[in-house]
Amino acid sequence: MNPIERGRNLINQVRTGAERTIDRAQETVGNVVDQARGVAAEGGRRVNQFVDGFENVAVQGAQAVQGFFGGGNQPDRVHDGKFLGAGGQTFSPDTPLSDVPAVTPRNNPNATDTVLYVNGINTTKDAQANSLQAIADTTGARVIGIHNATEGMGADLAQCVKDKLDKGTNPAVDTLADTLYNEIKAGRNVHLMAHSQGGLISSRALGDVYNRLRVEDGMSQADAQQAMSRINVETFGAAATRYPDGPNYVHYVNRGDPVPGLFGLGPVPDAWNPVADGGKGSVVRHFNEFHLNPIGAHNFESVYLNQRVPFDQARGGN
Repeated sequence: MNPIERGRNLINQVRTGAERTIDRAQETVGNVVDQARGVAAEGGRRVNQFVDGFENVAVQGAQAVQGFFGGGNQPDRVHDGKFLGAGGQTFSPDTPLSDVPAVTPRNNPNATDTVLYVNGINTTKDAQANSLQAIADTTGARVIGIHNATEGMGADLAQCVKDKLDKGTNPAVDTLADTLYNEIKAGRNVHLMAHSQGGLISSRALGDVYNRLRVEDGMSQADAQQAMSRINVETFGAAATRYPDGPNYVHYVNRGDPVPGLFGLGPVPDAWNPVADGGKGSVVRHFNEFHLNPIGAHNFESVYLNQRVPFDQARGGN
């Protein structure tokens, strides 16, 4: 091999080695670029997930706030002030009470006595229907509900303030007042039970009935109170501090429950509380059941209904 050929071979070897080095470098760079692209894509995906998650949390938070203050779609609102009967059926407030099919005790479908029940705050129609069955099984009576609809905790509390001040319109107050008035004017007795805001609604409705008897019917104070003596009332953890004279009252107050303690008849007898008035001749049955979560001490079925005794027995102080 002459010197020229040896030179060409050397150049080709150098060129081949250089090309291989360049190829390896390009391959390495390509891999790095691909990895960088993958990292960027994964980072973008995670950013998108974070943004989506943040949006979901924000939407859920907004919906929760909206629900708390009664905004948005409030499906329970359509039942406000309606009668609630057997099978969870609702009936217009102008339906005669005798035409509303009552919830009956499981062990006595032929019960004759009737109880009206007004529920408290943050209670849906279906939840009240469960309470109606519990009352029927406990009392042995037929039970018909007057529904106090929930529109979210915040909106319900705002309505309680209005009820306290006797301001604004509350469909449950109107239905209850009309029902009580019509029943006693027809000479029929009425048995009313109410929990929490339902006690506040009852207090307001009873006041409306008294005023109606005085103004529309021209009754004297004594005659109006005598007419209202046809009404027996039981309240449980009620948020009302005052009730008109005339009806026969039994009030149940759990000292571990902040609702009647702060907004109702309080943890001590009326005679020691100048603000509270449970109605002339009323009986207040205090008991002690404390819970780690104070709201648990306000529960109607698991706390208050377990403390109930028959009405005449309670009125007799037993």
